[in-house]
Amino acid sequence: MKKISDKQTERPKSVSFLEAFLYWLKLGFISFGGPAGQISMMHQELVEKRRWISERRFMHALNYTMVLPGPEAQQLATYIGWLMHGTWGGITAGVLFVLPSFFILIILTWIYLAYGDAQAVAGVLYGIKPAVTAIVIFAAYRIGSRALRNNMLRMIAVFAFLAIFVFDIPFPLIVLMAGIIGYMGSHFVPEKFKAGSNHSESSQLFGPALIDDDTPIPEYAKFKWTRLILFALIGIAIWGIVMAMLSITYGWDGTLTQMGWFFTKAALVTFGGAYAVLPYVYQGGVESYAWLSATQMIDGLALGETTPGPLIMVVAFVGFVGGWVNEIFGPEMLILAGAAGAGIATFFTFLPSFLFILIGGPMVEATRHEVKFTAPLTSITAAVVGVILNLATFFAYHVLWPQGFESTFEWFSLLIGIAAFVALFRYGIGVIQVIAVCAVIGLGHNLI
Repeated sequence: MKKISDKQTERPKSVSFLEAFLYWLKLGFISFGGPAGQISMMHQELVEKRRWISERRFMHALNYTMVLPGPEAQQLATYIGWLMHGTWGGITAGVLFVLPSFFILIILTWIYLAYGDAQAVAGVLYGIKPAVTAIVIFAAYRIGSRALRNNMLRMIAVFAFLAIFVFDIPFPLIVLMAGIIGYMGSHFVPEKFKAGSNHSESSQLFGPALIDDDTPIPEYAKFKWTRLILFALIGIAIWGIVMAMLSITYGWDGTLTQMGWFFTKAALVTFGGAYAVLPYVYQGGVESYAWLSATQMIDGLALGETTPGPLIMVVAFVGFVGGWVNEIFGPEMLILAGAAGAGIATFFTFLPSFLFILIGGPMVEATRHEVKFTAPLTSITAAVVGVILNLATFFAYHVLWPQGFESTFEWFSLLIGIAAFVALFRYGIGVIQVIAVCAVIGLGHNLI
């Protein structure tokens, strides 16, 4: 067991709102590595180093965010910020987790659309695309190795893959079917759908924390029906007012209005994180609304992988391209149109995440000594693995046969993809480093 120093035996002093603000701002700029890397980063800083929250409370909050649709790392930051400083603490933590990547992605998307045909930019993207395919395959393996613990869950993953790949069944319907299977399974074969984990006493590992295992629930975090109803009404009102303004200004069929409606639905079915919802965003953004092409979708994920913040921020790319392509403010205001599309996509994607924490947090705190995963969630997580494999298949096809099966097979892209996967799987090299190296290789290949 890790030995703690004398200094760590003392409980940390209270943290000011400003100190927390500066940390969340810093996290927004350095949160690379996807949800696993971001959660690990927060654990190392908040549990081990600063000891703002204990291991058990941290994991309890994480368990709740894993149940929710939406980006779990961003919701975890929101939850801890709320637990420390109330409603405004949670809003601040969640917004700062997203804001830096939002502006960075807007700038990168503008460069991509304005100068994407340049040889250097095309070369960089040529190297990044197979790397992204390898990253998605690795994500499926990583999630599957934890989630598919028995043959029942593996069968659900296979059926989910076939449902979306062969029959093109929408992702929300797959989530619903998986949840029903899990609910029924909990009654007939409950041992197949069990989930959960045990946690060591964090005080023995890292010393006492500011928010420790036995720290009383603050007044603002206690469950009250009046508070739940108030936050629910406020959230619905904010959503309704913005949607009404868009509908009145641009009509229900307007691009921004349809983006608001579509990304609201996307936000409510993002079980399993960004990799799981990307097929749904693809179905809507590429096939239904034609806001962007299949190739642009892959490029958007590549840009999303290179920026800090949650990977689901790829929705900002989709919104920017959709606003730009549709010239919603005219041909002379393309940048403004793209920024508006990115803003609408981001706003409607993340609004439910804040409401889930502010509404559900008090209930979770009240039951933190007996929290457990549900059988439907276990089943949904298994289905998500199959959906991610479908996404990897989709990416691989468009990377290796850019113009369809009748086009020339991209052998060099295949070699880059294999090398990227080996680097991730065998040597544990980080996502950013893999993308950077592959970008340089692609640039060199194009220039030569």
